Amino acid sequence: MYRNDTSVPFSKLWKKVLCASGTILIISVIGLFARNLNLGLEFEGGGSWEVSVSEDLEADDVRDALRSVGLADARIQTGDGLLRVRTELTKAVQNQIEKDQEVDIVANVTLILAEIANPENPDPNSVSVSTAGPSWGEEITNKAVKALIVFFIIIAVYITIRLRWEMAVGALVAVAHDIVITVGIYALFQLEVTPATVIAFLTIMGYSLYDTLVVFDKVRDNEHRLLNAKLEYRQVVDQALNQVLMRSVNTSITSVLPVISVLIIGSGIMGAVTLREFALALLIGLLIGTFSSLFVAAPVATMLREKFGNEGSDNDRSYRLSEAVKKRKSGVSTSTTQPVNSSIPPRPRKKKRR
Repeated sequence: MYRNDTSVPFSKLWKKVLCASGTILIISVIGLFARNLNLGLEFEGGGSWEVSVSEDLEADDVRDALRSVGLADARIQTGDGLLRVRTELTKAVQNQIEKDQEVDIVANVTLILAEIANPENPDPNSVSVSTAGPSWGEEITNKAVKALIVFFIIIAVYITIRLRWEMAVGALVAVAHDIVITVGIYALFQLEVTPATVIAFLTIMGYSLYDTLVVFDKVRDNEHRLLNAKLEYRQVVDQALNQVLMRSVNTSITSVLPVISVLIIGSGIMGAVTLREFALALLIGLLIGTFSSLFVAAPVATMLREKFGNEGSDNDRSYRLSEAVKKRKSGVSTSTTQPVNSSIPPRPRKKKRR
């Protein structure tokens, strides 16, 4: 792999790999529509409370305590010495929160959780409270969707001008593939989607496109330097994929290692929850992005190239033979003579020994 001497028959593996990838894609879509995303507080609006407790509590006990304020259906998590409560609030309460008005229900829940954590000496200041209205999440979502549309259009135009339209389609399909699977995994396992997660999704798109463009650029280089006119386009792509295989592996390793360190050290040891939300989405996307560059973008572009490409056209700049092959096909000798400098006398020939 380090010498770029690999000869992996990627084109022969495409059908099997695409079938497996399609199955995962279908499962992700079903999970997305069946279970929906577990949107964070910033997107749904509501309140979130967290307090340290001396011993693990039963969720039903906390639910009974919150029943007096009408929040018996709140999401409650207990364990590791922490009690977390999250719930959606009424539109009226959320509007009051957005206007920075004091809300009795938030204060009441804070007091109830403080009493649960320390019945003898309840301290509301020991409870961490986060509240938000839904307008902020809606604004961020709308901006993210608009940015995504503009991003896809610009990338499609650039790749079409710089390379070919088939490669632009393959790159966009690969990016959509990565995003759908990553979002589907979040829906299936009910991982919380926060603003940090959205940032990670956008980062995944950039990484996936970078890796895909490296592959396509090598394909184009192989096409221009092609010396054998009898080679098929799939063979050219296979050669390019083998040449960039080590680069893709190295890029993935150097990208995944710091993300894993963030998950283990930042989230696991230091307890930074925000880092976990960002790094987990990034880790999933990096692994899927490397896979899609080799087994999604390349086969899609190749299939479109073979079906709609016009290899006989003089304007086909993506599948041109070398000048040597063109001259050979037209009957012109490919040998070139070196210019002779008249100021330097010719070297005398040596006499052969008898």
